[in-house]
Amino acid sequence: MKKTALITGASGGIGAEIARCLHRDGYQVLLHYNHSKAKIFALAEELEESVLFQADFEKPEEISRMFGEIESRFGGVDLLINNAGLACYGLITDITLEQWRRLFAVNVEGTYNCCRHAIPYMVHQKSGNIINVSSIWGLCGASCETAYSAAKSAVIGFTKALAKELGPSGINVNCVAPGVIMTDMLNNLSSEALEILREETPIGRLGTPSDIAEVVAFLASKKAGFITGQVISPNGGFVIN
Repeated sequence: MKKTALITGASGGIGAEIARCLHRDGYQVLLHYNHSKAKIFALAEELEESVLFQADFEKPEEISRMFGEIESRFGGVDLLINNAGLACYGLITDITLEQWRRLFAVNVEGTYNCCRHAIPYMVHQKSGNIINVSSIWGLCGASCETAYSAAKSAVIGFTKALAKELGPSGINVNCVAPGVIMTDMLNNLSSEALEILREETPIGRLGTPSDIAEVVAFLASKKAGFITGQVISPNGGFVIN
């Protein structure tokens, strides 16, 4: 029987590429989405035997419903990729409390809720793998992205603590913190701004969704069996800690 992998936010550029890599590696891929029906249906058609699950991560009851459906069909998930995320740009004085709470609801509480539902099955199996997607801004912060940076930093702290908590149960927990990646999140940037970012990247180019997906696929593989509690940041040298 194939191992199951749930990819949240699978309709986005990085999520879709992660799904492709895990499908290639033999996983039964479960694709979560919220609004992007056209993209997710196209991806599901591309990836044979993939299964779609819809949930709004601002509503914990929808996450509970999604996992109830997963448990009834598959028992649980062997691999959880917490990739669903939301960004927000602006000066901290212009960010409303509603925007702040929405970012934390999706990026942090969504990750927490998915883990809370996925973990019992993994503990029962005495094996499992959780990979949380953060950002370089969670490592070093970004001007005009304070809320996003704070939320992604919380994901990193959550990952490290959870790895210590779940290690004795045979569950690995790691974090991937992408650099500047060519996805729809960059659509609001001008070509000049993108060129500046490229020039500031020592490797000489911006990242692609595939750059991130292959790191996730490695962490999901047996080759990474002794890696847990780590933050791996594919960013072309843009941030070096």
